[in-house]
Amino acid sequence: MNRIEKRMEELKGEGKKAFITYITAGLPDMEGTKRILRAQFEAGIDTVELGIPFSDPVADGPVIQDASYRSIQNGTNLVKCLKMVEELREDCQIPIVFMMYYNTVLHYGIENFAKECNRVGVDGVIVPDLPFEEQEDLRTALKEAGDDTILIQLIAPISKERIPMLLKDARGFVYCVSSMGVTGQAADFHKNVREYLSSVKKVSDVPVMLGFGIRAPEDVQPYIDTIDGAIVGTNLIELLEKTGYDEKKAAEYVRDFKKGL
Repeated sequence: MNRIEKRMEELKGEGKKAFITYITAGLPDMEGTKRILRAQFEAGIDTVELGIPFSDPVADGPVIQDASYRSIQNGTNLVKCLKMVEELREDCQIPIVFMMYYNTVLHYGIENFAKECNRVGVDGVIVPDLPFEEQEDLRTALKEAGDDTILIQLIAPISKERIPMLLKDARGFVYCVSSMGVTGQAADFHKNVREYLSSVKKVSDVPVMLGFGIRAPEDVQPYIDTIDGAIVGTNLIELLEKTGYDEKKAAEYVRDFKKGL
């Protein structure tokens, strides 16, 4: 059981919903990213998705695309992100998921990537452009590296009959995409989102999280009886940009959102 699984188990025992945020690594810089991560941890965040910047982030909307571009301009890369997590682990045990694209993994080397994630303390990996049918190499590498870094599954509203397959042996949590499209769509959820979430919940042995376009706790209230938590990215990044990446504002946002859940 890694940090994500331990935290989800704790929340289940407490009867609470999980709150997961996304931030782009390397903004405002690597030290600033660490400050924001620590501040969120102290505020009670349950897991953070750390976006590894990529030149063509096809699953992301304009806000995260721009953040990724600016981070790349700062010189952020996977090597530096792994080093940052290693340094963070000296005094912070926040559950961390790398949100990234498969070309970055391939360029680094699948086996090397898995070993380094396990060594420095990356708890999970989400790869939006890696289909389930092509995950075996990465799954095997992660397991052979120590099985502490887990592959988190993404499920879309059109998955339907694929849901049982996608959730077979799932660990950590399942990321349910609220709509067809990219991140940051202001709660413009798919018309059959309730039916879709119920289908996932019926067969899932891991917590069900809803993401894409969520800005406030009110956005997920209609589904709170079905989901186990919410994921927010774009809205937090916009807040950080407006406040000059003030970690205190990030902590306040986390505390307020968790109260709303």
